[in-house]
Amino acid sequence: MDKTAGILFAISSLPSKYGIGCFSKEAYKFVDWLVEAGQTFWQILPLGPTGYGDSPYQSFSTFAGNPYFIDLETLISEGLLTREECDSVDFGTDEQSVDYEKQYNGRYVLLRKACERSGHKNSTEYKAFLEKNEAWVYDYCLYMAVKNHFGGINWTEWPEAIHSRTEEGLREYKEKLADEIDFQLFMQFQFFNQWHKLRAYANKKGIKIIGDIPIYVAFDSADTWANPKLFQLDEENLPVAVAGCPPDAFSATGQLWGNPLYAWDYHKKTGYDWWMKRVACCFKLYDIIRIDHFRGFDEYYAIPYGDETAENGEWMPGPGMDLFLKMKETLGDLPIIAEDLGFLTDTVRQLLKDSGYPGMKVLEFAFVAGEDSDYLPHNYDKNCVVYTGTHDNDTLQGWYQTLSEEDKEMTKEYLNNPYTPDEEVHWDFISLAMRSVADTCIIPVQDYLGLGNKARINMPSTLGGNWMWRMKKGAFTDELIKKIRKTTEVCAR
Repeated sequence: MDKTAGILFAISSLPSKYGIGCFSKEAYKFVDWLVEAGQTFWQILPLGPTGYGDSPYQSFSTFAGNPYFIDLETLISEGLLTREECDSVDFGTDEQSVDYEKQYNGRYVLLRKACERSGHKNSTEYKAFLEKNEAWVYDYCLYMAVKNHFGGINWTEWPEAIHSRTEEGLREYKEKLADEIDFQLFMQFQFFNQWHKLRAYANKKGIKIIGDIPIYVAFDSADTWANPKLFQLDEENLPVAVAGCPPDAFSATGQLWGNPLYAWDYHKKTGYDWWMKRVACCFKLYDIIRIDHFRGFDEYYAIPYGDETAENGEWMPGPGMDLFLKMKETLGDLPIIAEDLGFLTDTVRQLLKDSGYPGMKVLEFAFVAGEDSDYLPHNYDKNCVVYTGTHDNDTLQGWYQTLSEEDKEMTKEYLNNPYTPDEEVHWDFISLAMRSVADTCIIPVQDYLGLGNKARINMPSTLGGNWMWRMKKGAFTDELIKKIRKTTEVCAR
């Protein structure tokens, strides 16, 4: 297998005219830049609809798409909106940051107008979309319609008839909210239509898309509401326990994610049917998927529901290879990357080995003075994907500036280039990742741009200020493209 390289760049971080990155001409330009830069992969973050906190890892659905990514200029070109209508909406003035409140207040007004003018109900393409996605799309669109009807409250607070999905309740709200359901269906049709065209363009140019599949779904989601048997819920549909991570050197009280945990015994009885559908759906969106929090399939951390910290959780057994063997039997050999970061036990390492999936190596985790870390390139096995950092890390420049003097000295000794000025040091780390034996090398776009911590996209365990960074238009210059290509070619990727 040839060694390859790619760039990590969230759709939301693309430059665009209307406040957030989307499936616009800028996305197509980026594909062209990837080709010019000699890259093979474009890695993105999850594409699901986001709610409170704006995290793509806490989505209202594991199957649906985020309406924010629908390109308004495409709708203008199709005659569904006018440029004047789009230009009159306030999406914010900071071209390097997403204002999610303004997106929420402005974009849906425009999308409703487009829906009213579209005549989509008579489209054979639209009907085919609904038929192809009936397993999830009607539940999701009803869920969003009811959620909006009740002011955004969690589904557990809805009236009993619709909360518990009685026949009468489902029939009542389908009739009462028919127009809103139709609007939600229209947005999903537009999302998938635009995304599939962008992905097809990328594939035609030789670029493969790496997508993310979060291990968990949000409690406040169509998945949990429509399929409560899949999760560890009590008789009132409240979680028995929730997901997170135990206390460690980074967090004294651990991480309390709050996602419902899977009822793995039930999944096993069904032949992991929901998981098979979920993974199959992902491969209709992406060429390769990265499974987030791979450790959770070996053991998962269960925190009693209602606890305010993650301190009192306990490790419980996950499905292990049973799930992945079923996946192989049902869906065949799939190109999957396992996110195996964090504290790894021998059983997690064995699960990774048994699966055959490449794990992840992150350079920012490697440089601790006096330690021979698994993340240092001389310890890599070729069946891995090396990153300088991920969406949860600081940028290379931001990280490097906060290193202790001892750790910084170690990096200079390891790089064997003590004369590189600090403002250029990110290129030394990029070259180090590129030169490693790892089969695949993925670099976040912020690291190629040499940006500091203001360009960080997420800081785990914090709420607010995350997922907002956008690349400034014109930042990805011809000179940078040539430098990326040269580095990639010199390292035989």
